[in-house]
Amino acid sequence: MAGTAGVVTKTETTHASVKKIVFAWTSGDGDYAGAATGTTTYAYDGQIIGLTTIPGGTTYAPTDNYDITLTDSEGHDVLLGAGMNRDTANTEHVTVTSMAGVAGSKLTFTVAVAGDLNTGVAVVYIR
Repeated sequence: MAGTAGVVTKTETTHASVKKIVFAWTSGDGDYAGAATGTTTYAYDGQIIGLTTIPGGTTYAPTDNYDITLTDSEGHDVLLGAGMNRDTANTEHVTVTSMAGVAGSKLTFTVAVAGDLNTGVAVVYIR
């Protein structure tokens, strides 16, 4: 069983002392069912201060309770599980108190159990 691999497009910007990473994703199907992954171009340092998840709308909404992880180069989820069980229809926000920091590491974004060929956006803020 083949399938289409998921795709993650990254936009990485710096605004004064805050770094903003936008991960726009489309989940795969077949062997890649419900998943997509991508790694940042740059290495980051700092505290993860926010996560916003935006599901893809009614036609391509991810499966309810889809999961997002953001791992550092050592495989630690710097969101500390705060990206799990995201909503299929509502934009959700997570604050700094629920997340860790990162030190000199590229970050790997992974979405899982999102259903086949669905879409969404995750925005991560680092200070």
